[in-house]
Amino acid sequence: MVLAVFAGLPGVGKSTLAARVAAELPAAVLAVDTVDFTLRRYEVTEPRPGLAAYGVVAALAEVQLTIGHHVIIDAVNPGRPARQLWVDLAERLKVPMRVVEVVVGDDAEHRRRVEARFAARDHDGVPDWVRVLERQAEYEPYLGPRLVVDTFLAEDPVGPIVAYLS
Repeated sequence: MVLAVFAGLPGVGKSTLAARVAAELPAAVLAVDTVDFTLRRYEVTEPRPGLAAYGVVAALAEVQLTIGHHVIIDAVNPGRPARQLWVDLAERLKVPMRVVEVVVGDDAEHRRRVEARFAARDHDGVPDWVRVLERQAEYEPYLGPRLVVDTFLAEDPVGPIVAYLS
C-alpha cells in the first residue's frame, strides 16, 4: 500500500497521469480540485480557500489507506502546509509516501494546455493562464526525494511511475 502524491501546477497533466497510473496499480484517485469545486457549487465558503478541500481529501485518503487501498492524491500542493498533510498521514498510518512532481518543460505548451482547458470550461474554477502564473509564483520548490515527470518530454511515463510507486 502506498500514498502517492501527484503535485504540480494546474494544466501540467497531473489528473491524466493519476488516472492512468491508478488503472495500473489499481489505486483510488482523490483530487483536491474536485472537492474544492464541489464545495463552491454548494456555496460552502471558508476563510482560507482550498484548505477545507485538502482536509477533506486527507480524511478520505485515510479511510482508503486504512482499508488497504493504494491512494493517489491529485493536487497542486503548492507549499509546506499542504504537503505536510500527506507526510503526517503517511507517518501516522505507517505507509510509504511517494511524490510525483509533474511539470511541462515547455512554457508555450503549458500555456496552450491551460488555455484549451479554460476555453472548454469543464467546471467552474478552472484557472486561466494568468492565474497559473500567479500559482507558479506561490509554488515552493520541492525538497527531498521525488520523481519528476515532464509530460512534454516523456513518451509514456506510466510504467516508470508505477515502478517508482511499487
